[in-house]
Amino acid sequence: MMTQYKFNRMEVAGSLGDLGTLLPMAIGMTMINGLNPMGIFLSVGLFYILSGLYFKVTVPVQPMKVIGAYAIATGMSASQISASGFWVGCFLLIIGGTNAIKVIGKYVPKPVIRGVQLSTGVLLMAQGVRFIIGTSKFQILRQAVEPYLTVQNLGPLPVGIVIGIIGGLLTLLLLENKRLPAGLFIVSGGIFIGLVWGTHEGIYKAFNNLMGGLNLSEFFPFEFPTRADFTFALLALVLPQIPMTLGNAVIAYADLSKDYFDDKSKKVTYKSACISMALANFMSFFLGGMPLCHGAGGLAAHYRFGARTAGSNMIIGSIFLILAVVFGSHLLSILYLIPMSVLGVLLLFAGSQLSMTIIDIKNHKDLFVSLMMLGITLASNLAAAFIVGIAIAYALKSNKLTV
Repeated sequence: MMTQYKFNRMEVAGSLGDLGTLLPMAIGMTMINGLNPMGIFLSVGLFYILSGLYFKVTVPVQPMKVIGAYAIATGMSASQISASGFWVGCFLLIIGGTNAIKVIGKYVPKPVIRGVQLSTGVLLMAQGVRFIIGTSKFQILRQAVEPYLTVQNLGPLPVGIVIGIIGGLLTLLLLENKRLPAGLFIVSGGIFIGLVWGTHEGIYKAFNNLMGGLNLSEFFPFEFPTRADFTFALLALVLPQIPMTLGNAVIAYADLSKDYFDDKSKKVTYKSACISMALANFMSFFLGGMPLCHGAGGLAAHYRFGARTAGSNMIIGSIFLILAVVFGSHLLSILYLIPMSVLGVLLLFAGSQLSMTIIDIKNHKDLFVSLMMLGITLASNLAAAFIVGIAIAYALKSNKLTV
């Protein structure tokens, strides 16, 4: 039991490692799509805790990126996003419950798995750089390098670049330091910067809400989607998401968990990952949250910054639950204290950790598959890369083809 749940500084630091992926998507879907922040944080917190209790190793919780990115870019309604979460839950429950995922996983070659991990890692690093230099969609929309800081430039340089460089160097220095874990130091430093230079947008309302006691009136803020919402969500959001989910959040994630935790992750199977995500999406649907999944990138992020047990799930899950219950709809004001460039630093190191899984590929044909998938991902999307990668991998089994 002690080895399954540790609550030391490294676990705290590791629990914060994936905030760079989770927070920007949560903020964007709240501000642009009208999702309820309390529903988002409540469902994320519960998913972290329940999955940690069941799997008994560090388990990542992430937003579904295809759904989230497209929904934010097009300004979809909250009910359409909720409908997509319900559809995804149904698909995953069927695929996992019937063991169809075992058949799918059996015939997905290793270079395709590595290609998914490499592509996801590169995407995370690219997004991290955008956060640091101020060119992410959210920062462009707010027309600021650091939307919630009063200082935008330090001399000739944007403040985000300065914070990113210093944060990156400190992370390199502290990555193996157990007394002063990098993730904990970087996030704490970011909050300090937010307290000193922050705009404190809405933060006083947030603390007034705290003084008024717990507000539980926002539980189950449920507006049932219409038939049109379900139809549109299926075609526009769910069908493009499913291949990426199977490739990254099931197969690549479960295999990476085995790489990291060996026999301790015996419960992390293709089937259990599918059913876990299905139940989480049903829960998120009724709580008014966003579609959720596991993911190889999230696991790499937690692991890179020190998470080694399910204790990290208990820690980050409890943080999300407390924020949801205590601050309610005002909780985003607390998150605004963390500069975007700090989230960018977390993404950079998480992405590099995941990308380096390709190091065990020695065969030229296998390497070609993984690199081709990276190219397709950058030009199109990861779902297309996953499908094409499988086709290329099987084609290259022929001795008549060479690279």
